[in-house]
Amino acid sequence: MTQKHEFEVAMTCEGCSGAVTRILNKLEDVKFEIDLPNRLVWIESDRDVAFLTDTLKKCGKEVKYNGAK
Repeated sequence: MTQKHEFEVAMTCEGCSGAVTRILNKLEDVKFEIDLPNRLVWIESDRDVAFLTDTLKKCGKEVKYNGAK
């Protein structure tokens, strides 16, 4: 079942959000939105939260899971 998850990612610029975009684009069956001013990333996926968190951490930024939306 697909769920929408909210993550807080320590993005400070377009380069940061670009890195997140490149990482998430490599995943299949994932929809996402990035809100750079509020440092939020919403991911719609049936993957588990641990996998999504680890994937986001590959951009080298601090990641916090805020819960399902």
